[in-house]
Amino acid sequence: MQTTINNLKIIFFTCVLFSLFSCSKENIKDLSETIFVRHKGADMPAYIYGNGSEKVFLIILHGGPGDTGLGYRGGTIKSEIEKACAVVYFDQRGSGMAQGSYSQNGINIDIMAEDVLALVKVIKHKYGSDSRFFLMGHSWGGTLGTATLLKNQDEFKGWIDVDGVHAPKGLYFEYIDNFKRVASEQIDIGNNIDYWTGATNLVNNVDPNIYDESDFFRMNNEAFEAEDILVGNGVINNEVFDSNTFFRYNFLTALWSRNRTLAILTNQGLWENLSYTSRLSEITIPSLVLWGRYDMIVPPRFAQEAYDNLGSTTKKLVFFEKSGHSPMASEAGLFADEVIEFINENK
Repeated sequence: MQTTINNLKIIFFTCVLFSLFSCSKENIKDLSETIFVRHKGADMPAYIYGNGSEKVFLIILHGGPGDTGLGYRGGTIKSEIEKACAVVYFDQRGSGMAQGSYSQNGINIDIMAEDVLALVKVIKHKYGSDSRFFLMGHSWGGTLGTATLLKNQDEFKGWIDVDGVHAPKGLYFEYIDNFKRVASEQIDIGNNIDYWTGATNLVNNVDPNIYDESDFFRMNNEAFEAEDILVGNGVINNEVFDSNTFFRYNFLTALWSRNRTLAILTNQGLWENLSYTSRLSEITIPSLVLWGRYDMIVPPRFAQEAYDNLGSTTKKLVFFEKSGHSPMASEAGLFADEVIEFINENK
């Protein structure tokens, strides 16, 4: 009798465990969850969507500084990349829907890199220590991603640098050269001669030797205008966003967070003093560098510089010939193909 009871207990608990693991496996295959990272006075949401069946997570670091993670959930990132792995849309400290009680000193690139590593720990705690991670940084996210990897790259299977700023210090001077180069090309083929002549005059009146904050932001703003002009002339494709996602999460939240965070980091010398170029050789994990050929915001010279200086033995550089600053929105299909192939080869 006792043997029968023991056998029944074993069968019961086996069924319970089987049920639990079956549910867990089923749920993780199609994730739609929000988790929170609490670190050094900040509470930061991470929105996780996609196929987690292999416990492969792609963490996206948004641009700005001060944008929002869910602004990237559209196009083929949502429809294709989420089929290949789980995508983590992370609102950085001082950005999006992140909350916190901290002084201005509580926002700096060192702490923000620690936040990303804290996010990895939270995901491991929830989904298992066998979880695997890829890190993708776009624009300012390229700065933060580089800083994170220089703290601890062992947590990641690969690095995807998308039009990222590994050397914010160099942007000011490169804007001058890049505007002159692109303007000359466009004037030669007869595209918007008045606009490009004006853009050339703008940079000709900028001191090419000494950083000036007002001139930096004037050129930065002009870079966005220049990409609109290039779209109008068919040089680059128009960027296609998921309008519901973009306006709900990016526009509304960025109104209050972007300017504050950007101002704090600017006052800390982000655009005047920071460069990781000399340390890129320390990053040795597989790396994929993706760039728009006509990126005016972070010019293409930085793509080649990143590729040449990364210490990875497995690395690839891809230029998107019909893109500006956001190839994930202007050549979405090709972008997804490159990202998925890279993840599959290195997971």
